[in-house]
Amino acid sequence: MLPRSLVIALILCAEAARALLRNKVRTALTALSITIGIAAVVWVVALGKAGAQRAEDQLQALGDNLVWIEAGSRNVAGVRTGSHGMTTLTAEDGQAILDEIPRVKSLSPQVDGTVLVIAGSRNWTTRYRGVSPAYLEIRRFPVATGSAFTSSDVEAAATVCLLGQTVREQLFGAADPVGQDVRIGLQLFQVVGVLAPKGQSASGQDQDDTILLPFTTVQKRLTPRGITWLDDIMCSATSPGAVNAAADDISDLLRQRHHLEGTGNDDFNIRRPEELLKAQLEQSRTFALLLISIASVALVVGGIGIMNVMLASVAERTREIGLRLAIGASEWAVQLQFLAESVILSLFGGALGVAVSVAGSSALGQMLGWPVSIPLQAIALALGFSIGVGVFFGYYPARKASRLDPIAALRSE
Repeated sequence: MLPRSLVIALILCAEAARALLRNKVRTALTALSITIGIAAVVWVVALGKAGAQRAEDQLQALGDNLVWIEAGSRNVAGVRTGSHGMTTLTAEDGQAILDEIPRVKSLSPQVDGTVLVIAGSRNWTTRYRGVSPAYLEIRRFPVATGSAFTSSDVEAAATVCLLGQTVREQLFGAADPVGQDVRIGLQLFQVVGVLAPKGQSASGQDQDDTILLPFTTVQKRLTPRGITWLDDIMCSATSPGAVNAAADDISDLLRQRHHLEGTGNDDFNIRRPEELLKAQLEQSRTFALLLISIASVALVVGGIGIMNVMLASVAERTREIGLRLAIGASEWAVQLQFLAESVILSLFGGALGVAVSVAGSSALGQMLGWPVSIPLQAIALALGFSIGVGVFFGYYPARKASRLDPIAALRSE
């Protein structure tokens, strides 16, 4: 046997549904306004979550607590070069950073350039990076097939390389290039591994269009005269909270090693790309909150529509209300009946809004080019909003109905 409270609730819902169905068109139009508001809120929450996840993925792909040191610009006859113009950044600087700054757990020297890579009858122009094995961990570049080159390869300036997926496809198609040779300049290099796909960077660059070599090999074999300086040093801080402090310590150390006194300009630049992405992530969250606030206006409009409908219903059913009060119905029972109608109307619109938002999420994701899923929290939030709107905007009409004078109500036409 069902509990008495549940029986009363079911009877109340049935009566509320019957009352709403008396004016199907009016009920449907009012529910539609709630549907639009709820769908807007759910989509905004879903987009905010998808955007935040995308920023988080970019942050993870960027590197492991990355602190990026690049060679600075120099002044040539009054003309300042861009980044990488100076030749003062060296592998010894990198070793000093690793030895003297506890907040840096690993680093990789880096020498960049553009090369033509040839394999059989195919060729491809790409960017090379001369690095150490630590680069793969710092930049979160896993090896898909084969293996990475080793510290011994760096010490020996070995002619080995790792191919990015784009380079592999252009030179070898679907074939496995591990163990094959490619020609770079006048040198033959053995492919020891292929990097896992990494996709585009936050700036839209193809991160798979690259070839990795030992940095010593680049310095000794790929430059016309051989170089001893670096273009960049990639550092990994011990934790996300240590990034800024590590960058400051690195700046102080390099200024000391490069004999930069007083307020002289640095001959290096320190980039903190994680901080930029974190700022973008915070901006996306703020923007999502703003959009939710705007979408909530549609809910308010829908709520006002519910209030109007309920007030009209009270006016139409004045005699019915008076009769119920005259035969002994309490004010609370009358108020609960009209409040139930308001909540059911709002909840019905909310359920339709959730259904519309779930059905349209895939189309929305296709338009944006990244996956958009409706989180369960958004659905719960939407239904909670529906109930809240029904209670808030239905309270006044319900209270007005319960406070009617039975005699005056029975006399009304």
